[in-house]
Amino acid sequence: MAAVFLVTLYEYSPLFYIALVSVCFLVTSALVLGWFGLGVPVILRNSEETESSTRVLKKRMRQVKNPFGLEIPNPAAASVTRGVTLTPDCLEDCVLTCYWGCNVQKLHEALQKHVYCFRIKTPQALEDALYNEYLYKQQHFIKKNDKAEKYCQLPEDAQVVDFGPVPRARYPLVALLTLADEEDREIYDIIAMVAVIHVPDESYRLSCRILYQYLLLAQGQYHDLKQLFMSANSPAPSCSDPFPAESSTDRGLLEKAGLAGDEPELQEENSKDCVVCQNGPVNWVLLPCRHTCLCDGCIKYFQQCPMCRQFVQESFPLCSKKEQDEDESTRV
Repeated sequence: MAAVFLVTLYEYSPLFYIALVSVCFLVTSALVLGWFGLGVPVILRNSEETESSTRVLKKRMRQVKNPFGLEIPNPAAASVTRGVTLTPDCLEDCVLTCYWGCNVQKLHEALQKHVYCFRIKTPQALEDALYNEYLYKQQHFIKKNDKAEKYCQLPEDAQVVDFGPVPRARYPLVALLTLADEEDREIYDIIAMVAVIHVPDESYRLSCRILYQYLLLAQGQYHDLKQLFMSANSPAPSCSDPFPAESSTDRGLLEKAGLAGDEPELQEENSKDCVVCQNGPVNWVLLPCRHTCLCDGCIKYFQQCPMCRQFVQESFPLCSKKEQDEDESTRV
């Protein structure tokens, strides 16, 4: 009926039809140009001149004290036959338990059990979750703030020189740190730390390193501890850095063995200044790339990481404005 009416009007008055088309064109143009408050994406000239119209989501972070720390002081000297030296650094009395030849599948099943079934607060709880799927266990008691080196080695009668070809069914070494005192487990949110360590053997002579670190919380969650990548002013590698070709070769072999994490090998930071303004202190971590390269003043201008150009999905500050002011006043 409406179509017949419009056709009749067009036969008697073509100007009305032209006016109707014009009105439709103006309404469409108004919608496109945002005259009715509908936001339309625009291309910014550059991020330094104009503040970004689309805000990057900012994560709300909760500070949690981690009572566990673990380092490998001399990775070049470590091997399956010679053993490995570990340096724990704990805020409370702890127990360091090392599991040689731990089953890969059983370990990740144990982490899932920590979430759904029972909490892994003690070495015995982890062993029950693993169904004792490991070759050898060593245990050390760590006093509070004791940084003495602990030596871990397979016994000679184990006769293990490597852990087989890829894909491997066992991790060379898994180190578990747990709180020794039961009262401390009620104080800290983090009750255990699991570190997966690659140790050189006959099959893969790559340098010893920590591949993964998992923090186990009392509430049942566990988090994969990842490295933050800081900016560096000088691109030239230092004398202590490995050769680039050697580093890339090691990474390729680790990926082939299924032992590499998802973070690239980057240089140590030489500066903590913002990479954009070179003035403000670095304070913002960009996700998912984990580059820490922007200050409080420059974070609002970027939707892409200035280091790797990856789009930023979320970001969070390393410290609040109040903490920065207190730090500055302390320095003065």
